[in-house]
Amino acid sequence: MRWLVTGAAGMLGRDTVEELLRRGEDVTGLDHAALDITQPLAVEGALAGHRPEIVVNCAGYTAVDDAETDEDRALRINGDGPRYLARACAAHGARLIHVSTDYVFAGDATAPYPEDHPAAPRTAYGRTKLAGERAVAEELPTSSAIVRTAWLYGVHGRSFVRTMIDLESRRDTLDVVDDQRGQPTWSADVAARLADLGPHLARGASGVFHATSTGEASWYELAREVFDGLGADPERVRPVGSGAFPRPAPRPAYSVLAHGRWQELALPPLRDWRAALHEALPLIRKESPS
Repeated sequence: MRWLVTGAAGMLGRDTVEELLRRGEDVTGLDHAALDITQPLAVEGALAGHRPEIVVNCAGYTAVDDAETDEDRALRINGDGPRYLARACAAHGARLIHVSTDYVFAGDATAPYPEDHPAAPRTAYGRTKLAGERAVAEELPTSSAIVRTAWLYGVHGRSFVRTMIDLESRRDTLDVVDDQRGQPTWSADVAARLADLGPHLARGASGVFHATSTGEASWYELAREVFDGLGADPERVRPVGSGAFPRPAPRPAYSVLAHGRWQELALPPLRDWRAALHEALPLIRKESPS
């Protein structure tokens, strides 16, 4: 199949292009300079020129705190952009995989969020991402998949895991939040799942899927696991409450996602977060964050 990946310079976009190339797929990756998804004529031109069968939208406004005072711009990128992509896909007979986030939920649950749980975002970022989900579902209801992920880290770019690696070498002790729970997820695992999903989408699969690692942890537990993987003493990491680090956008207390829909495609959930982290750590340490 012919694939087109938007946001191809980002963490997940780069991994997705690399994964598809590794599988021998025909893939074109377009970064923001090559395709601004908020420009409908540019989107139409990209689809007309490349004629993809599958589009993977990894482009997005991801500055969660900045979105609180920049919601209009975030909405153009996270809401309007996916709509333009979905319309162009409909016009050219392509299918769309759109990447979304756990922030569409309220973050106050006590059990993993299933794919069909009602959305109730509490931040500007979450509202704009939900707008993108709804736009894709409206424009391309039977030829699209929305893939929510969370707590991403990767070899490319900045992430919590990379920050912990950096701070381990510069701080004797480190205070890390222990009252927010989620699923640390390696972007390479998500990229592989997006590549898995393409053929199923081509055969008629659609709807919402959750692509996060299995298991769950707090940021504090994740930091301790990073230290352990580096051969450092995890006791140097100390737990604190979220109040120690006030942010413009409130962070979800509970961001754990359920993975039930993969069973319909005979695909397993992603692997345990600890196994992924320990494979990723040496690769992240070797790679420049740029």
